[in-house]
Amino acid sequence: MNDSPTEESVSVEREGAVARVTLRRPDVRNAFDDAVVDRLLGAFQDLTRDRGVRAIVLASEGKVFSAGADLAWMKRMVTPDRETNAADALKLADLYEAIQCAPQAVVARVQGAALGGGAGLVAAADIAVAAEGTILGFTEARLGILPAVISPYVVMKIGAGAARRWFVTGARMDAHEARRLGLVHEVVPADELDAKVNEIVFDVLQCGPRAVAGCKELVEDVVGGLAMAGSLEDGFEAVKQYTAERIAEARVSEEGQEGLKAFLEKRRARWAE
Repeated sequence: MNDSPTEESVSVEREGAVARVTLRRPDVRNAFDDAVVDRLLGAFQDLTRDRGVRAIVLASEGKVFSAGADLAWMKRMVTPDRETNAADALKLADLYEAIQCAPQAVVARVQGAALGGGAGLVAAADIAVAAEGTILGFTEARLGILPAVISPYVVMKIGAGAARRWFVTGARMDAHEARRLGLVHEVVPADELDAKVNEIVFDVLQCGPRAVAGCKELVEDVVGGLAMAGSLEDGFEAVKQYTAERIAEARVSEEGQEGLKAFLEKRRARWAE
């Protein structure tokens, strides 16, 4: 779709049950500023409410996925005004949360480089596919700042120990190292990037839409339940009860009944494409 000049930096396209959100600022390596953050946030908020969308591909035009914060935006943030900085940071945090918490599966299509906040987009997505030669990095410490708002998503993806190593050095890793850590899930030749993304989206569309949303919630709730428990034993007991209730609910739900019957009757479930 064609947007107003302010909105041309981000496009949203629909093809059936799949939406594609694309950064369109290749001239600045798809860096983002407050206007782009607003546009991305609005796109994900709209798609979250659209029950017809079952998978979202997060992509960008040009050679680089995203270099993080736009230089002009960074210049405006060089100010002693803590409140202004906090407001900007909260809006960015809202964007990562919207990606992480979308009920649809979010697949990041990553090429060239994903640095700083751009690497945060990769971390917030459910699945990331990177082209060979892509570099990723949490480079904020080299600017004397912190990868603060992206840290929850990075730590959840790669763990605290790995996060410390990459945060405190600000170093860049290649796509294969990112895959080893769990930040990226597939690394393919550049000319196979779209095919792999499409393959993953196809797999998502074979799953029940409510089940996909439930799986995302399940991971967060299990991790959170174990982390918040007073002891490991208490944590496992709480998680055991919780997971038993979740599978019972899923089995008797309309979607669960359809999926089980389709399997037993050796046919495709109604949602499978």
